[in-house]
Amino acid sequence: MKIKLTVLFLTALLISCSNEAKIEKLALSANNPFNVALNEPIAYANVKAEHIEAYVNVTITNAVVDLDNIKTTDNLSFENTFGTYESVSNGLRKAYSNAFMLNWVSTDSLTRAKGVLGYQKIDSLFTDIGSDKTLYNTFQSFANSEEGTALKGNKKTLVNKILDGFKQSGVNLNTKDLETYKQLSAEISELSSQFSNNMNSAEEYLVLNEADANGLPENFKNTYRLENGTYKIPVINATGLVVSNAASSKVRKAYTIKKANIAADENLPILDSLISKRYQLGKLMGYDSYAGYSLQPKMAKTPERVWEFINGLLDESKAKALQDIEVLKTVRNVDLNTPNDDSPIKPWDMGYYNNQLLKTKYQVDYQKMRDYLPMDVCLEGMLTLYQELLGLEFKKVENPSVWHEDVSMFEVYEGEKLKGRFYLDLYPRPNKETWFYGVSLTSGSQIKNGYEVPEAMLLGNFTKATDELPSLLSFGELNTLFHEFGHIVNMMSYEGEFSILSNTKSDFAEAMSQIFENWIDDYDILSSFAKHYETGEVFPKALFDSKRNAKNVSSGLGAQGSLRYVLYDLYLYDRYNPEQALNTDKLWKDIDSKMGVMDNYIVGTHPQASWIHINTNPVYMYGYLWSEVYAQDMFTVFEKNGLRDTETGIKYRKLILSNGAQKDIDEAVEEFLGRPSNNKAYIKSLGLE
Repeated sequence: MKIKLTVLFLTALLISCSNEAKIEKLALSANNPFNVALNEPIAYANVKAEHIEAYVNVTITNAVVDLDNIKTTDNLSFENTFGTYESVSNGLRKAYSNAFMLNWVSTDSLTRAKGVLGYQKIDSLFTDIGSDKTLYNTFQSFANSEEGTALKGNKKTLVNKILDGFKQSGVNLNTKDLETYKQLSAEISELSSQFSNNMNSAEEYLVLNEADANGLPENFKNTYRLENGTYKIPVINATGLVVSNAASSKVRKAYTIKKANIAADENLPILDSLISKRYQLGKLMGYDSYAGYSLQPKMAKTPERVWEFINGLLDESKAKALQDIEVLKTVRNVDLNTPNDDSPIKPWDMGYYNNQLLKTKYQVDYQKMRDYLPMDVCLEGMLTLYQELLGLEFKKVENPSVWHEDVSMFEVYEGEKLKGRFYLDLYPRPNKETWFYGVSLTSGSQIKNGYEVPEAMLLGNFTKATDELPSLLSFGELNTLFHEFGHIVNMMSYEGEFSILSNTKSDFAEAMSQIFENWIDDYDILSSFAKHYETGEVFPKALFDSKRNAKNVSSGLGAQGSLRYVLYDLYLYDRYNPEQALNTDKLWKDIDSKMGVMDNYIVGTHPQASWIHINTNPVYMYGYLWSEVYAQDMFTVFEKNGLRDTETGIKYRKLILSNGAQKDIDEAVEEFLGRPSNNKAYIKSLGLE
């Protein structure tokens, strides 16, 4: 109901501005932490709920005034149409991002609540703006004018992107359908917020006795040991090693089921509503499915192209996946002394037997590797590498004003020039978003009084240090750290004139960070910072070689596992049929049957209820694989020129990371590669060539 009222309020505000009753711009209070000078950091430690509310309301009011001025201007020019809209959009998106971010990270419940309401208000306003026919017609009039048709370069790109955005937002719908579009958009936003909040507030624990905890690393056990000698392990992303290390299949099953049932009671009906409403939205916009609507502005363009891409990868990886299963069956049968057992491996046991295979045949011990990967040295090593490679400098700010004591702040420089600012919020805490993200707070843009540099946050949930142990990363977590920080340097690299052009197409976005995962697969790079937390011993070459030799162990299963999630996402949003009731649990089983590799679904579980991507980023999962093809291809240039070659790194930063939407992606990639892109490096990376 709150969202419906907000939409009505904003619509009334827009209408009133178009008539005689004008409203005046508001000034944000001088003591509001969001009232800062150009490139001055926000004092987040001082932010309270009322500050977010005032910041959002002032930003919305002033945006409406500026938009009304566009619609009532007689002598149209680039500056008083698209130039003004760029400024309005930039201000709204900053307010949206800050409200959204504080909902994810604030320790204060009122601040989180105002954050939700704030970004929902702005989201509703964007819906109203995107469907404002008068505004669109004004923009179209300028675009068709002599000055508009003569535009070139980024100004022309900006005009086209904004006009395409209006079309994607329902501006060409009739009055009745337009109201339906707005209503659906508001309801989807509200449902999505509820889904996320239910995930983030859920608390699940697994309590184990000493026998149950057999196989778990001692340092891990020490972190969660209670005074009575039992272990209370939170079921969160940071404790997933239980499934790959616990000696008891019963324990592995219990953890897996708890993890797969987080927020299920609350979120399953919400997901059903989201799927239905998104389908209605897609149909309303003239597409056969929500996927068709969602994919139109992306590289893939159509569901048919995505299905073709995915089906090709399914075929490429299936034979290897079936071989991988047979290998793991042998490991299981040795472990259980059941040499003739040909029964399927239970889904909760796959990770354990894969880990046993790595330990016994390849001498790969991922838990031993943790001792060489303390967060502090990994973070320092990563920052040093990125600086050297990209020609940047990261300066840590002492005693920053941040939302939690664990958060650190850095400023980014190229020579003496400030390029950006980023925050690191790396450890879990109650009510914090539970995933891993690079989050944009401000996009770079040229404004009236100077250049506004980009700001971003890396949100993580890595294991926190205790009195006995520092934060120790698994190799997978190190990979995640390098990946997510790749998003940060992508955001820091943008230096274009228009903030609206700062983001690339979403199915290429992962490529720019996936590429950096390759650096930790080089021993010279890894050994430059990875050192034992107690002895200072460098990461052993033998341990690294064993990991490298095992690179393609279960690679087919890994590829098929990723594709399983892609298929689920696509079935929800491209194959939904309102005439046939959709059972989102049964869909897992149907997909397993279609893939023909193994039955992964566990009866009584609902992993979709705590899967953030199908909530906030529908029709996105394929993009990880789509992007990976580009990432591995672009990495071949670094393989040729050297992983520390600054000239190549700066070329990559200038051509790819800083591009956003300014230049066609395939053209930019081809310029960097010196040839058209292909998938050879990606297929090779999976061991499937």
